[in-house]
Amino acid sequence: MKMLLHVGCGNKRKDRTTPGFNTEEWWEIRLDIDAGVQPDVIGTLSDMSAVASESVDALFSSHNIEHLYPHEVPKAMQEFLRVLKPDGFAVITCPDLRSICARVAEDALLDPAYQSPMGPITPLDVIFGHRASIAAGNLHMAHHTGFTRKTLSETLSSAGFKSVAMMDRPSHFDLWAIASKSALTAARAKDLIQAHLPLDK
Repeated sequence: MKMLLHVGCGNKRKDRTTPGFNTEEWWEIRLDIDAGVQPDVIGTLSDMSAVASESVDALFSSHNIEHLYPHEVPKAMQEFLRVLKPDGFAVITCPDLRSICARVAEDALLDPAYQSPMGPITPLDVIFGHRASIAAGNLHMAHHTGFTRKTLSETLSSAGFKSVAMMDRPSHFDLWAIASKSALTAARAKDLIQAHLPLDK
């Protein structure tokens, strides 16, 4: 089976990653900082030392790189690269500051931008972290950095990923990236994009 490292998993499992990962072909390893969500591995994005180098075929990171401080981002990207096999790839999604800041420019900082399972989410929540979770004591839910399509692509390329495919969804205020450790052929890139990016949304 192929190995999927689901970083910053929270309570989620692979059925809430991508359709491409939600198959019997993939074995999921869950990593999180919070022992309460019962991950397979306890660790942080910038210190995944419990995961062996070149041991996983893919990595999935959903809405957690924005919790890092800016100086931690390069270290986290190096950790992503380290644990991936030579032909491995990462699927990363995070808030899109460009689209959410357009709402701020409309003076809608505290107006709901969208509904989530946790309730209405405002631009303030997207930029700085979910206020209700932080108020409840979940301080690692705070956001310390952010990305646009351009800066996330540049961050991944600068870290050493050889191929990067990006998409933004302004109506969802999010970014998606597929970043591979080795250069991809056009056909392979197309297959990964179709399997893992939300092209129908």
